Amino acid sequence: MRNLLASDSALMRVLDRLADVMILNLVFVATALPVVTLGPALTALNYTALKLADDDCDGVVSSYLRSFRLNFREGILVGLASGLLVGVLGAWYIVVENLNIPELPRVLLWVVFYVVAFRFALTLLYVFPYLARFADPLPVVLNNSRLMSIKHLPSSLGMAAVVGLPLVITVFYPQLVGYGLLWLLLGFAGVAYVNGALLNSIFRTYAPTAP
Repeated sequence: MRNLLASDSALMRVLDRLADVMILNLVFVATALPVVTLGPALTALNYTALKLADDDCDGVVSSYLRSFRLNFREGILVGLASGLLVGVLGAWYIVVENLNIPELPRVLLWVVFYVVAFRFALTLLYVFPYLARFADPLPVVLNNSRLMSIKHLPSSLGMAAVVGLPLVITVFYPQLVGYGLLWLLLGFAGVAYVNGALLNSIFRTYAPTAP
């Protein structure tokens, strides 16, 4: 029992990391509440999660706030652009759903919609982590995120599953996540932390050392 509770034991390391993820989640929720700051908050969330996944984080709050401050403008712009595209896709869905057209054109429109939505979702998995990891202009961030999402398709699908499965559980079995309480305590940072391990391995192929 004494060895189990030692500061360097496996159990204590797991508990320390769990505490880090919970702190990260609470800071993210607090800074994302104004909605307009969601972009910088997602960038800082991914920056800190990448650091934690790489066991290279000096302090959760300080790392988060540093990234939030440094990437504030770019994060706002990417967040607004992403929100605009989500709105366009939502409008597209509503229009196609209510169009009075023959079946074949409707099916074609739905196929195009789902292909575009799928590509957008995969690209979005990379945009904020890429912005957090690399100091590139926004057009480069968006283009490289799009290219990476296809070049590393198995990892992209794995990350999509990590994001999608908790969302499906939340929608269809909300009692399993305490009707949203688990998201407030752990969920956002937990997902970012799990995906951080995959993203670190991908990003190292382009830049061996993290900033």
